[in-house]
Amino acid sequence: MKWIASLCLGLALSAPGTAGAADPFDEVLYAGLLSRHTRAVEDTAGTRVDYQGLRRSSDWKRLIANLAQARPEDLRSQAERMAFWINVYNALAIDVVLQHYPVDSIKDAGGLITPVWKIDAGRVAGRSVTLHEIEHEILRPMGDPRIHAAIVCASTSCPSLTRSPFRAAELDEQLDAALASFLAEPRKGLAIDRSAGIVRLSKIFDWFEEDFAAQGGVLAVVSARAPAGERAWLASRGADARIAYLDYDWTLNDLAVRR
Repeated sequence: MKWIASLCLGLALSAPGTAGAADPFDEVLYAGLLSRHTRAVEDTAGTRVDYQGLRRSSDWKRLIANLAQARPEDLRSQAERMAFWINVYNALAIDVVLQHYPVDSIKDAGGLITPVWKIDAGRVAGRSVTLHEIEHEILRPMGDPRIHAAIVCASTSCPSLTRSPFRAAELDEQLDAALASFLAEPRKGLAIDRSAGIVRLSKIFDWFEEDFAAQGGVLAVVSARAPAGERAWLASRGADARIAYLDYDWTLNDLAVRR
C-alpha cells in the first residue's frame, strides 16, 4: 500500500525527536480494558475475551476512535513501532469481532471473496487499515518472528492474548515470554510424541516458516524457548525428528462460550 511505503520512508528520513511524544496508543486505557474484559482460563484459548462487555464499553469505543488520530510516524525506534502495531493489531482484531458480533469465528466477519484479513478493520493515522496490512506489510518486514506469538486473531488456537499492552521498554522480554507461553501449551503450540519421534507444532510455524530462517529455522527458534523437558529432547533428538502440525481451531475466544 502506498501510504505504508510513505510511512516507512518518513520514519527513515525524519529528524531525531522525542519518541512517543504524540502518545499514539493509549496504553493505560488499553491495560484497563484488558484487565476488566479478559480472563485467564485453563482451556486451550488461554485467555478469553468478554466481547459482550466490550460492546457496551465507552472506553473501548474511545480507544478505537483515538487510533484515527494516532501518529505512528513520530515513533523513532523499531521497538516503539513494533509494540504500537502489535497492540493495534490485537485491538483491531477484537474490534472486527465486535463489529459483527455475535459470530462463532472471526472468519465469519469476512466472506469468500474478501476474507476477514482484507476487510477494513479500522482507521489508524487517518487511514483505513486491514489486519493483513498490519501483519504482512508492517510487522513481518521488521524481521522478528516472535511477533507470531504476540499478534492474536481472536481464535482458540492463536497464541493466548497477552493481558497487558506490549511496551517498547520491555518488548524483548515480552516477546520471549509470549513465545515461551505459546510453546508451553501442548494443545496448540508444541507437543512432542517421543515414542514416534514427532514434533507437533502450531500451523503458524508452517504458514510463516520463512520468517524463522534468519534465526536458524523453526526448530532452532522453538528449541531455544521450549519448556525445559522439550528443549532437552529437541537438543538430543530434534535433528532426526519429523515435524507435523496441530489442527487449528478458529473458534472465537469468547468468554461467553467458555469451554
